Amino acid sequence: MSFPGDIRIEDFDYPLPAGRIAQFPLDRRDSSKLLVWKDGKISETIFSQVDQYIPDNSLLVFNDTKVVRARLIFTKDTGATIEIFCLEPVLPTAEIQGAFRQTGECTWACLVGNAKKWKDGVLHKEIRHDNEVFNLHALKQEDRGDGHFLVRFDWEPASLTFSEILEVSGRIPLPPYINRGDSPMDSQRYQTIYAKHEGSVAAPTAGLHFTEEVMKKLRKKNITFEKLALHVGVGTFRPVSTPTLSGHIMHSEKIIVTVDATHNLIEHLGSPVVAVGTTSVRTLESLYWSGVKILTGDTEQVSVINQWDPYDEKYSHPYSAEEALRALEAYLHKHNENAYSGTTQLMIVPGYRYRLVNAMITNFHMPQSTLLLLVAAFIGDDWKKAYDYALENNFRFLSYGDACLFFSK
Repeated sequence: MSFPGDIRIEDFDYPLPAGRIAQFPLDRRDSSKLLVWKDGKISETIFSQVDQYIPDNSLLVFNDTKVVRARLIFTKDTGATIEIFCLEPVLPTAEIQGAFRQTGECTWACLVGNAKKWKDGVLHKEIRHDNEVFNLHALKQEDRGDGHFLVRFDWEPASLTFSEILEVSGRIPLPPYINRGDSPMDSQRYQTIYAKHEGSVAAPTAGLHFTEEVMKKLRKKNITFEKLALHVGVGTFRPVSTPTLSGHIMHSEKIIVTVDATHNLIEHLGSPVVAVGTTSVRTLESLYWSGVKILTGDTEQVSVINQWDPYDEKYSHPYSAEEALRALEAYLHKHNENAYSGTTQLMIVPGYRYRLVNAMITNFHMPQSTLLLLVAAFIGDDWKKAYDYALENNFRFLSYGDACLFFSK
């Protein structure tokens, strides 16, 4: 596989009028439009009918991460408003689930809005919930540049977990292209119906279209469901700002896949594997590269997938998906691990060959974004045809927008 650093991001641009970016969800999740691309042909339907297009006996893979109320708003005595956007935990643990269980105090890497108005001192926020009063304090520590800081939080009563603190005092972190404040409706609709594991600051939006009715129809076709977790970071909105991909640093995100899920994937490799969302796509493909690292003896890097790993000559041996997944499964059993836990920077761009994913459900993505590159790697230059069709036929774009179902070339 050739190194893709010379790919020009300007070749993955398209005109997206502001009016085509969905600012609100539809009344019903599954009433969104669905563009279907298969064998170079485009058709259109409603998402509630997605079961008619997914083959019988497929494996449908969902990301069950849960969006946390990661935005904290403080008001200083001067009246200045400071917004603290919690990005990832640092102390006393960087492990995401453990961080949410912390009581009393913790330190997170945060994006601070209006930071120039917060030169020093402790911010205080009094929270009233269910006739109780909670006190939350924030102290700005290390300046990491570009509005990013380490922030130490402490709270009373100290018996509360940080998860509970965010739940009662935080706000839903809507994407920057949704030009409105969050509302109570977003607490439900910017969350999949199967969300379970806290850790994301953005929703895996392809999953937002699923309802219990849709799931029931899929089960009737003997379609199996599997869950994994990729905790979506704010870097997912970071555009490619360099002329070619060689200068872009891909964001890193945490993934968790159980041993049972890995085994289920192996059992279904002869059936269509359908990834719900680009986060599921990146997680599944990252599992393959973890297995390759085991097979090549690079066991120190098993849990870290770097953005250029698939294009590295040392990983170029043509291992099958089954070989890679069985190696990963054996490795986890050997180390008495019940789940694979790691980080991925995997950058999927044109020229990449998919190993596990046969079809994907996804929303429409921003121009010149790595997610659009991922789609282009899957269906080739037909991404332009699909997006032109969507623009000409009043599809709604981005997080609260409509959906696509793409089958591999």
